[in-house]
Amino acid sequence: MNPLALLQNALLVGAALFALGLVGILARRNLIVMFLSAELMLQGVSVSLVGWSRFHGDWGGHVLVIFVLTVAACEAAVALVLVLQAFARTGRLDAAAWQTLREDTLSRSVDRELPAVDIVPPVFPRLTPAGVLPAADEDDLLQREHV
Repeated sequence: MNPLALLQNALLVGAALFALGLVGILARRNLIVMFLSAELMLQGVSVSLVGWSRFHGDWGGHVLVIFVLTVAACEAAVALVLVLQAFARTGRLDAAAWQTLREDTLSRSVDRELPAVDIVPPVFPRLTPAGVLPAADEDDLLQREHV
C-alpha cells in the first residue's frame, strides 16, 4: 500500500480523536468526562506520531508514544486521586467543585447563570406516583438541568 495513504489515514484518525477529545473538554463539566477527553486527545497525538514515524521509517515516534503512555498512566493515577478528593469534599463531580480547593487569599470565581431558554421538554408517559415523596437533596437543587 502507498505510504502516503497510510500517513493520511493515520493523521485523519489522529485528528478525529483529538477533535473529539477537545469537544469533550469544552462541552462537558463532569470531571471524569473531562479527564477521559484529555486522554482521548493524548491518544490522537499518539496515533499521529506513529503515523509520522512509519512514514519516515524510524522508531522515534514509537518510542515517544511509549513515553507518552507511561506519563498518561501516572497522570491517570494522580487525576483519579484529585477527582476523588474533590468528590469527597463537595459530593459532586461538577468542574465548579474545584473552586473550593483554592487558596484562602484568592477570590472565588462565580459562574454566571445561563440565560433562560424556552426549551419545551418532550412529554413522556409517567407511572402513577405511589408512596411518600422523599425530601429533596440540597446538592441536587444546585445542579443545572440543561448543562
